[in-house]
Amino acid sequence: MARERSQDIASSHVGNSMPDSLNSAGEMPAKNANKVILVGVDLHEPHFDAELEELGLLAQTAGLEPVARITCKRHAPDAALFVGKGKADEIKLLAEQQGAAEILFDQSISPAQQRNLERHMGMPVNDRTLLILEIFAQRARSHEGKLQVELAKLQYLSTRLVRRWSHLERQRGGIGGRGGPGEKQMELDRRMIAESIKRTKSSA
Repeated sequence: MARERSQDIASSHVGNSMPDSLNSAGEMPAKNANKVILVGVDLHEPHFDAELEELGLLAQTAGLEPVARITCKRHAPDAALFVGKGKADEIKLLAEQQGAAEILFDQSISPAQQRNLERHMGMPVNDRTLLILEIFAQRARSHEGKLQVELAKLQYLSTRLVRRWSHLERQRGGIGGRGGPGEKQMELDRRMIAESIKRTKSSA
């Protein structure tokens, strides 16, 4: 924890679009599939959007409802959770208080970081890249445009399949044995995506 605090060099900024996290009955609000928490990490790169205005506009364009925004400063991303465990706990609590069902990062996160964050927070975690692909998919009109966006999404998702079935990893077979249902599902998903990519390319 001390190591994490040394990397998290500034207090986070949290902005809520809801004045009270409790409903009239004094309970946490129910999750809403369209509600998202926006997260930005200042890594000392130029043009950091401290208010996450652009990410918020992108989320709204995709039909999502940003209910809170949180930013922090770090010297470097945490290898496992991008923002570190302490900040991940803070984001998780904020999402529960606001009834959010998804976390959106302004920066690109690796497949491993995405998997770890989803395990830690118990909800989908995505980044700006997928958000933009979703917007393109919604707005593509020509056949060629739809194919290009579909291909980009398939190629992006093909590197992130493992996160969806990580809860079945413990069921995998031992040495010399067959893999469990998690492994079989990942193989099936990879094959389906590979076939979809092939069909999309042949249709272009």
